[in-house]
Amino acid sequence: MNRTISAMVGKGSVNHNSRKFKAENVDGSRTYLNIDYCNEPIKKIYHELFDDALKRYNEKQTRADRKIANYYEKIRNSKQEKLFHELILQIGDKENMSAESENGELARQILDEYYRGFQERNPNLKVFSAHLHMDEATPHLHIDFVPFTTGSKRGLDTRISLKQALAAQGFKGGTRGDTEWNQWVNAEKSALAFVMERHGIEWEHKGSHEKHLSVLDYKKQEREKEVTKLGDEINKKKDKLELVNARIGNLIDCEKSLENVKENFEDDLQYQLPEPPALMSAKTYKTKIAQPIINALKELVQGVVIKYFKMKSTLEEWRQANQSLYQDNIRLSERAKNLENINASQKTELQDYKLLRKVFGHKQIDTMLEQAKEITQSKKRGSCFRNDKNER
Repeated sequence: MNRTISAMVGKGSVNHNSRKFKAENVDGSRTYLNIDYCNEPIKKIYHELFDDALKRYNEKQTRADRKIANYYEKIRNSKQEKLFHELILQIGDKENMSAESENGELARQILDEYYRGFQERNPNLKVFSAHLHMDEATPHLHIDFVPFTTGSKRGLDTRISLKQALAAQGFKGGTRGDTEWNQWVNAEKSALAFVMERHGIEWEHKGSHEKHLSVLDYKKQEREKEVTKLGDEINKKKDKLELVNARIGNLIDCEKSLENVKENFEDDLQYQLPEPPALMSAKTYKTKIAQPIINALKELVQGVVIKYFKMKSTLEEWRQANQSLYQDNIRLSERAKNLENINASQKTELQDYKLLRKVFGHKQIDTMLEQAKEITQSKKRGSCFRNDKNER
């Protein structure tokens, strides 16, 4: 099954998206099938994102006219930035993915699965309103978000900026037709196509020869992200392992120092009984000289015993933690190596595919792919027929 992907810039009608009012093309009897992921007041999001930065900015201003009283109102009246942006995504059209058909229900599942990873993929795009509509002709998804950048040297250190928000996520504009927005939308289409592929639907690109490259590129990018994430996790484990080893070393040093207590104890005058002075009675000698030294010895021995057993217990805990971290490190390293191998294989596959298109031409390769798919589907149908016949 092949289906197109439509990605449109929405008008951002939050009341319509949340069905506070219904347009003529809405079938109210199906509205209960919609999915409302979130619908927070945009002013609340502005307070959460920018209030601290606004306070820091205003505190630095020496002139009252340069202070910003309300950042939301400033952006609302701005000609450079919009308050928020909306992306609308749809699979197929009303002819092949009607909301009332089985394919429409499949589209609902795919769009739902795709959206669940949207915020994680886009940390600089704060979603405040998101709705999946099943009460119109074709299932589609509205995502409204506030793009922001941090660490800015101009204006607020955390401020509105679609360009910088997308740049922070790796999308940097080139030519006029290759803007940050276009790059990002194509990446999101690839993410959606990746989910579609898991459900047996291929992305149909109208008028494009790159219909197979997009998903291959996306898979490679996802593997690269996973390898990077694992690398960071391994480095954290290594740092923790070094800390554990250092603490074990300190505890071993403590153990050695406790072993030297006996030698130090024999030479320390405060623990030695002096000869009794002339004419001092035995009772006075015991009370004023012997007893204080005995008490000091008791405290010393008691403290040494307590510290020794605590140290032994802690040392054993750290040794166990050390062994656990060592095993985790080995497992993560093996996983990272495996992912690197997979990524290298996918990179080679992508290069080979591009080379084939370059040598044989787009038209011939597309024809061969379609023939291969037909053969594969024919074999599957034949296998299903044989299985049904055997069961009967």
